[in-house]
Amino acid sequence: MSELAGRVALVTGGTRGIGLATARALAGAGATVVLTGRDAARAEAVAKEIGGHGLGLDVGDFDAVGAVVRRVVADHGGLDVLVANAGIMENALLGMVRADAVRRTLDVNVAGTVAAVQAAARAMARRRTDADGVPRQGGAIVLLASVVGTHGAAGQAVYAASKAAVAALARSAARELGPRGIRVNAVAPGVVRTDLTAVLPADVLDAQAAAAPLRRLGEPEEVADVIRFLAGDGARYVTGQVLGVDGGLVP
Repeated sequence: MSELAGRVALVTGGTRGIGLATARALAGAGATVVLTGRDAARAEAVAKEIGGHGLGLDVGDFDAVGAVVRRVVADHGGLDVLVANAGIMENALLGMVRADAVRRTLDVNVAGTVAAVQAAARAMARRRTDADGVPRQGGAIVLLASVVGTHGAAGQAVYAASKAAVAALARSAARELGPRGIRVNAVAPGVVRTDLTAVLPADVLDAQAAAAPLRRLGEPEEVADVIRFLAGDGARYVTGQVLGVDGGLVP
């Protein structure tokens, strides 16, 4: 498959879970993939496995996000796809939430995503020539929201709020950036087997699986396949959407 041949893709939080599955899917579709992780050595090692490039990045550092995007553009001649996947989840009942946890969650999940969209949009708006000599302008941005951003979840109020903000960002950015040929969408996964959900008790995971019409949890690759579609030309008239990938959990 080579639907993304000649295109440069950046995946934040790409060393594990949905991010890693997405990096693999985009690389498999022919894209040059740059993935980031807080551990630079791990990011480089994981990227090497998929034939991509790895960079260290804490998306909670607004300025560092912009610097990484600029480096990708300098090293690879442009940026065609951004998948803003990096995020954290700290579970606590609302009355027990710590101020530092609130700040960190919003810094990473919201401010970090805004920083990535801002920097990527600047790069995508420029005219450039891809590796095949084809003039290009615009691009595709996919953000990671969550089913809890609309459905809610006890013990995840701050995380849910951050993901609702990400969904709103996708819709608003799509309106602003569409005239520049930049599409912005989000996916809202349900409960997917990743490191984030591994901290949840087994009975909670079982209940989530039972609540979904498909009667199971999702897999990272199932979300990655949707992201790959949104990044490609098959979705060239799709923007401003928040697409649930949740087994039917939220109608």
